Amino acid sequence: MPEKIGVYIDESCLGSVLSAEPLVEFVKNRFSKEVSVVRSHPRLSSVDGQKLIQADIDAGDVDAVCICGTSPRYDSDLFSFTGDALVDRVNLREFVAKAYKNPDGSVPKAGDAVPEELRLMVEDYLKMGVLKLTKMAAPAPEIPEGVKTILVLGGGWTGLNAAQAATTAGFDVVLVEKSDQLGGKALNLFKSFPLSAPWTQTEDTGIAALAQAVQSNPKVKVYLGKTLEKLEGAPGMYQATIGGENVAVGSVVLATGFDPQDGKYLEPLGYGKLKNIVTTREFEKLAKDGLKAKRVAFIADIGVCMEQGLAAEAAQAEADLAAAEAAKDAPKEEKAEGEEKTVVFKDLESCKHLAFSSELNSLVALKQAGYVADSAPDAMGYVFYDHMMVPGINERYYKAAQDKPGVMLTKGRITGIREEGSGLVVLAQDTLLGESVELAVDMVVLPTGMVPTTAHGPVVNFAYRQGPAFPDLELFSGFADSNYICFPYETRRTGVYAAGCVRQPMSMAMSREDANGAVLKAIQCISSLNRGVSVHPRSGDKSYPKFNFVRCTQCKRCTEECPFGALDDDPKGTPMPNPTRCRRCGTCMGACPERVISFDNYNVDMIGTMIKSVEIPPKIDEGGPRAIILACENDAYPALDIAAMRGSRWSPYVRIVPVRCLGSVNTIWIADAMSKGTDGVLLLGCKYGEDYQCHFVKGSELCSRRMVNVAESLNRLGVEPERVVQKQVAIDEYDQVPLIIDEFMNYILKLGPNPFKGY
Repeated sequence: MPEKIGVYIDESCLGSVLSAEPLVEFVKNRFSKEVSVVRSHPRLSSVDGQKLIQADIDAGDVDAVCICGTSPRYDSDLFSFTGDALVDRVNLREFVAKAYKNPDGSVPKAGDAVPEELRLMVEDYLKMGVLKLTKMAAPAPEIPEGVKTILVLGGGWTGLNAAQAATTAGFDVVLVEKSDQLGGKALNLFKSFPLSAPWTQTEDTGIAALAQAVQSNPKVKVYLGKTLEKLEGAPGMYQATIGGENVAVGSVVLATGFDPQDGKYLEPLGYGKLKNIVTTREFEKLAKDGLKAKRVAFIADIGVCMEQGLAAEAAQAEADLAAAEAAKDAPKEEKAEGEEKTVVFKDLESCKHLAFSSELNSLVALKQAGYVADSAPDAMGYVFYDHMMVPGINERYYKAAQDKPGVMLTKGRITGIREEGSGLVVLAQDTLLGESVELAVDMVVLPTGMVPTTAHGPVVNFAYRQGPAFPDLELFSGFADSNYICFPYETRRTGVYAAGCVRQPMSMAMSREDANGAVLKAIQCISSLNRGVSVHPRSGDKSYPKFNFVRCTQCKRCTEECPFGALDDDPKGTPMPNPTRCRRCGTCMGACPERVISFDNYNVDMIGTMIKSVEIPPKIDEGGPRAIILACENDAYPALDIAAMRGSRWSPYVRIVPVRCLGSVNTIWIADAMSKGTDGVLLLGCKYGEDYQCHFVKGSELCSRRMVNVAESLNRLGVEPERVVQKQVAIDEYDQVPLIIDEFMNYILKLGPNPFKGY
């Protein structure tokens, strides 16, 4: 813990009413033992300001620096000093000077006396900043002996591109392909839609040459006819079991692609019942062998299939629910003490995969209609679509198809297909001309749904406490995907990055780009752990959770709730940390009822001490109410920053405490706040649910579930649970945050004072 804290106040961040001298005196008087240096400067971010702080560090006058000025989200590069001094920030500009308004809503002007509420506000933030440092230690990174080999799972187009990209970057690759040759489904393609400029013509895939180049690369070890039987360990120290052989790898690129959807979903359009109805996958082989059909209809409208498929699945879901209800009353087999639940993988293939593949099937229909047009001068390819989905650069290919002789495109809703003679008749309504159409053709080609391999089985076979498959597969219909809009390739298994059609249905050009991106993430992961720092979203964080196992009760909450499976447990239920799996969210810390988990720079005692330092007026009608806001550092805190910078202000009675994630909020913090007389606690976190935006995936949702425990604790204290409210905030909802705060404070005023106020 630091013994000589230096407090530096940025005069440029105090606004037009506050001045630095009283604040310097306050810190000196309040923290005479903890603080060795207190200074103010016109602008700490200037060269002179930085030199001032660095000089104190070099002289040994301070071993921790508390910078009181701009938000910690700004100028972090300017406040990076040489030496071992801890550095932390107090947000006086955004959370005090720019956010303050008087209780009546007015804003003090230059020359006005400092309002009492403003004085108390700035002093509370200064106290919290200094006390935070007193509970902080310099993180000592744990640096393992990491392996710099990347495992690429899948030897198709995406996997081969990933292997090539990794070796180009200087990394060794272990490539695993379950079939007896490299190339995957690309081997069955006649041609590909555009892979390069001008993006208007089909191209040869080049898959054979790519496979040969990878197989002959000395930096690639290829396993054919093998699968990944087990992946155990942690990033940098994984042990992959491949064909009974243990192979050490550092990170993984998952590129296992897709399986063709079951043909039963196409039965409403006659597949499997009528002759000469094939899927696009089957037609690709016909085109490769030489086409004979002269008039071919390509169906991109899947309305009938989806309507019947969704109805069938809804009926099945209802039947499953009824069976589950009946099973509740059946006698249950007793499990031995400590025995874990058996993880059963649920197959996730559904009719929805046909809809998910619509963009690809639109492009495939255009490509294959071109095959027909090129096969003979009198051949015609007809494309029926409801929505032609060709986003981005593929719009050029769509335009080229419109101008291609022998290709006809029409919007139309397919109502049926019937046999007539040796051919077929396609029935369509709602065409571009508004009329019903009956078109005689030799063959009908139906779309192929792309089902990710992860929808059919665990694939990676993690030896993790939380099971062998990726979590959240059901949320994404089996795709190894996430809602990390800004962070593609991420999964909830650190060090494993998904690319290609196992992540989303995508073209070969997109898959190639995906492969490169996933490899860069895999390299970043290896490089980060070799420096002892975390990956996304707290990139560069040297801290990691520490456990006081003496007090651990083996309740398993931490191992069960960790969003990233960073904790296994031994037969007794004691947590077994895997530091390189950890994302440093602190969810385990929030889950632990015994408070045995902490980080050097973030712990239960630290936040609790900060909360308890806030001055609470003895009467609500004299000093006003007080509320603590626990704000997630990923969305809510930035939203507050932005709101203040854009001129919004909020109640002077709130004090904002940043947390890594709402999942890290320990119920003791709320109990401490309430027992001290705080009138309310507002939890501001990311959105959760199906469209979650939580950077740590489950943090906000877990916090919401824990509110039951919070209510129980408050009821025991004799405090209304309604005083604690959780709100979901996205970073782009900065204009709503001040309203949320003010509405919350009005709500608190209606509730009246905390029963503990004044004690």
